[in-house]
Amino acid sequence: MLKSKTFLKKTRAGGVMKIVREHYLRDDIGCGAPGCAACGGAHEGPVLEPQPLDPASSLCPRPHYLLPDTNVLLHQIDVLEDPAIRNVIVLQTVLQEVRNRSAPVYKRIRDVTNNQEKHFYTFTNEHHRETYVEQEQGENANDRNDRAIRVAAKWYNEHLKKMSAENHLQVIFITNDRKNKEKAIEEGIPAFTCEEYVKSLTANPELIDRLACLSEEGNEIENGRIIFSEHLPLSKLQQGIKSGTYLQGTFRASRENYLEATVWVHGDTEEDKEIILQGLKHLNRAVHEDIVAIELLPKNQWVAPSSVVLHDEGQNEDDVEKEEERERILKTAVSEKMLKPTGRVVGIIKRNWRPYCGMLSKSDIKESRRHLFTPADRRIPRIRIETRQASALEGRRIIVAIDGWPRNSRYPNGHFVKNLGEVGEKETETEVLLLEHDVPHQPFSQAVLSFLPKMPWSITEKDMKNREDLRHLCVCSVDPPGCTDIDDALHCRELENGNLEVGVHIADVSHFIRPGNALDQESARRGTTVYLCEKRIDMVPELLSSNLCSLRCNVDRLAFSCIWEMNHDAEILKVRFTKSVINSKASLTYAEAQMRIDSAAMNDDITTSLRGLNKLAKILKKRRIEKGALTLSSPEVRFHMDSETHDPIDLQTKELRETNSMVEEFMLLANISVAKKIHEEFSEHALLRKHPAPPPSNYEILVKAAKSKNLEIKTDTAKSLADSLDRADSPTFPYLNTLLRILATRCMMQAVYFCSGMDNDFHHYGLASPIYTHFTSPIRRYADIIVHRLLAVAIGADCTYPELTDKHKLADLCKNLNFRHKMAQYAQRASVAFHTQLFFKSKGIVSEEAYILFVRKNAIVVLIPKYGLEGTVFFEEKDKPKPKLIYDDEIPGISILADTPNMDSDEPERKKKKHEK
Repeated sequence: MLKSKTFLKKTRAGGVMKIVREHYLRDDIGCGAPGCAACGGAHEGPVLEPQPLDPASSLCPRPHYLLPDTNVLLHQIDVLEDPAIRNVIVLQTVLQEVRNRSAPVYKRIRDVTNNQEKHFYTFTNEHHRETYVEQEQGENANDRNDRAIRVAAKWYNEHLKKMSAENHLQVIFITNDRKNKEKAIEEGIPAFTCEEYVKSLTANPELIDRLACLSEEGNEIENGRIIFSEHLPLSKLQQGIKSGTYLQGTFRASRENYLEATVWVHGDTEEDKEIILQGLKHLNRAVHEDIVAIELLPKNQWVAPSSVVLHDEGQNEDDVEKEEERERILKTAVSEKMLKPTGRVVGIIKRNWRPYCGMLSKSDIKESRRHLFTPADRRIPRIRIETRQASALEGRRIIVAIDGWPRNSRYPNGHFVKNLGEVGEKETETEVLLLEHDVPHQPFSQAVLSFLPKMPWSITEKDMKNREDLRHLCVCSVDPPGCTDIDDALHCRELENGNLEVGVHIADVSHFIRPGNALDQESARRGTTVYLCEKRIDMVPELLSSNLCSLRCNVDRLAFSCIWEMNHDAEILKVRFTKSVINSKASLTYAEAQMRIDSAAMNDDITTSLRGLNKLAKILKKRRIEKGALTLSSPEVRFHMDSETHDPIDLQTKELRETNSMVEEFMLLANISVAKKIHEEFSEHALLRKHPAPPPSNYEILVKAAKSKNLEIKTDTAKSLADSLDRADSPTFPYLNTLLRILATRCMMQAVYFCSGMDNDFHHYGLASPIYTHFTSPIRRYADIIVHRLLAVAIGADCTYPELTDKHKLADLCKNLNFRHKMAQYAQRASVAFHTQLFFKSKGIVSEEAYILFVRKNAIVVLIPKYGLEGTVFFEEKDKPKPKLIYDDEIPGISILADTPNMDSDEPERKKKKHEK
């Protein structure tokens, strides 16, 4: 059956276009119930159970299926995902609405419908002849969809009667819309709210905790006192932003002070800057990463960033006076030049809430069901939840979701989602840090694995097309001990003309990962491999990362080679790029390579090659530094693990050898050479990496620290900064130079990927290079795979595809890669911090030398170089200090090594952060 709609549309040119939309209706769409005689019983994919007995409901004792409306799917997804809830009919109408309103919930519901154990069935009611409804005159889209859902629910109940006249199955309509529920009951459809149905499941009382708290009125604090001003409606906010009355930006809460936040104003206006917000009322219920509208306060109300460290202690919600007392501490007399533009939140443009990991702070009131949840991330406010499992959840890591934040509640309302495990257990804490940093860590799906090569694999004649055979070269790799995903190998040999040939050979991952397939999409989504202290979260399946792509010794491997002809002063005479096949002659550790270079007794081909590489690397490094490349510092530690318990038994700062620098120099050189080549060929579509120069204000803390020791730091150029850091020495304070370099690292901006056609500034500040990219680590970075594809097209070794030359899609990809790299960096630091705590757990009191990094009004931030540990020492009384070191026992790593930007000063991050034991 065919229905069509015809309407007229005015074109840009002023003409009129007639548009006809056809809508096909069928009567052969199955209901999803097995053995249904009315629709033949043939169904594809997951189907409903024939006689669903669980869960047992006191409201609906007969076997039944559930049919939820859109809002139930959107807001109660945590309930629907619970194993107890099965046999759910998801209508096409509902699924389309969810897709339009929330991409994350849509993905979750698709995952549930694909899980055969859950028996969720998607019914295409919009194309079924008996369930399709047309929009009536004067009826809005929302009312039409509500009616369509009721029509489908009624049809299901009548249709299923035909299966068994005596004890037919029921379809229960679940809706939280009061009017919709009343209409359904009038039409003879069994209907309940989600809360009514969940509370009727007497065998599953724990499900009640997972109900989203949607009614703000019923969950406000008892005294009803208004704490916050009302958020303006979206229409008024948009008008205000357009007129310039309000500014739009991203809300970023402070880790150090829960009463302070900043908003980065969006756009390229003169007000594209940071606005400071201070005080609970000015923060006005915004949560970290929300998109907010703010009103700029008059200049006489501007404040300076606070120097106080304040953590929310979860005080009594009714005692707002104490909060106001704490806010007064923030306001201190400062010079006018320290004042910053200050504002207040007037409304929320977009909430960016996510599930939060943390711990339950059990109420002191006996038998209370209302408790506070303390998130692991200090930037997130405490969340009030209701649970009957408080005793069981004490001392556990749990996940909680925010439901809303009423005007008269000190904290947002939320609900319990999941119990992760006991606090302090390695598996639990690892899961927490992966979830908190949004690291995709689920096993690779069968769809992804299906695109892997079939084993046993070998190089074929087809593989050798457009590829050079370089197996005769004396190639070797140099990596940390225990490295299995070897991205790169090198060679150096003297040519007949007296010059040197130097090659960097990189794993040809793009040969195995073809554009657009499931393996490619998953690699792009993950963006990067994440290296934790005891675990590696691979970007690509292990068959590739540790086997077929890994440039292990004595096996033939496909590579992408960058080969230079150089003179003995490391000046490049020629460069060429080629797909190749190599056979590495040795897989060495840094220590083994260093030993060969230093040993007078060793003169074999591998050692000769390493010495040649090392000599050239020293010249390259000297030349880079002379141009203004920065040599900065951040403390890093390495753990020695117990072979049985896998607990850290020793901890020390990492030692860097000449061979670390040798590998780094040639990786940097390859990346720069490839960047030039792909930009020559694809001026608008090259994927590059830049490191912006920091604004002068970033350096204030570094300049001030140096001045306190009578030293001058010049920051007008990277070269002047590098030179002044080289001169910043103190005979009485040997560690001062390292401290200043650590502070200089904190002043840097984050290095980012970008599309050359979307930006004019290509310069890499930290490396003092006019152009740069990532080519050398495709096993662990998706950016390098794209660069390999661009380079392959540039040299005629592979063909292009539409997405590769779409700068808007490339810009979107870069946005995801920048996010994934930043989160991976934070997750790695959090893992180091947690293992540091494990190490100290068994040590008792340890006395070590520490250096002061920052001075706050009520605390100092110190660095313990031996352990790379940074923490805050609080002084409890002004005249009577009782120092206490805090390095965040909620989620390890929030304070330790926090917010050090990755600006490629030590490019091959893998070389330092491999999975080591």
